[in-house]
Amino acid sequence: MDKKRKQNLKEARTLQIWNVIYDIIEVVVSLIAGFTANSSALIGWGLDSTIEVISAGTLGWRLHGEIKGLDEKRVEQRKMTTLYVIAISFALICIFISYDSISKLISQETASWSTVGIGILIVSLVVNPFLIYYKRKYGHKLDSPALLADAKDTFICLYQTVVVLIGLLLVKWLGWWWADPVAALLIVPYAAKEGLKAFSKAQKIKNSIDKK
Repeated sequence: MDKKRKQNLKEARTLQIWNVIYDIIEVVVSLIAGFTANSSALIGWGLDSTIEVISAGTLGWRLHGEIKGLDEKRVEQRKMTTLYVIAISFALICIFISYDSISKLISQETASWSTVGIGILIVSLVVNPFLIYYKRKYGHKLDSPALLADAKDTFICLYQTVVVLIGLLLVKWLGWWWADPVAALLIVPYAAKEGLKAFSKAQKIKNSIDKK
């Protein structure tokens, strides 16, 4: 491995470490704020961010493996295991968000205002574009589809942040009580799609490993 690639790998791994640290903060703050304010959208957004933690952590793990010279089969096994975990996590998130949101739509429960929740959403709007930029940068430098895919996932997270923020502001400014659970339900199609995609990729890797 040439020195330039190794340096890029180390920098990309450092990026993923910072990504994990930020995402953990995001998860903790958003879930506390979400349960306190009874906000389905904030809770759903926080749960979805746990997948970002798993994804970023695994990618950092894989980059570390390449730096240390692990063989391709072991790296692929790590990727397969993580994809199965992500698929199961997405399935559980879909079930929870759907149940919670539909229950609140039926009972017409209203989410309370959460300054902390709004704060972490705004911080996310600032931080995520930087993460997207650098993930794409190193994805191209290392010719890494995984890093480029991770950048895409972060972009989708940015979109979800906007949706949840709009939902909370509509509840506050216009009194649209239904905007919060509806904003949460908008996360479900993405979560289901990404869960199926992760499961499909895991199956392909498993089949590839079994053939070797």
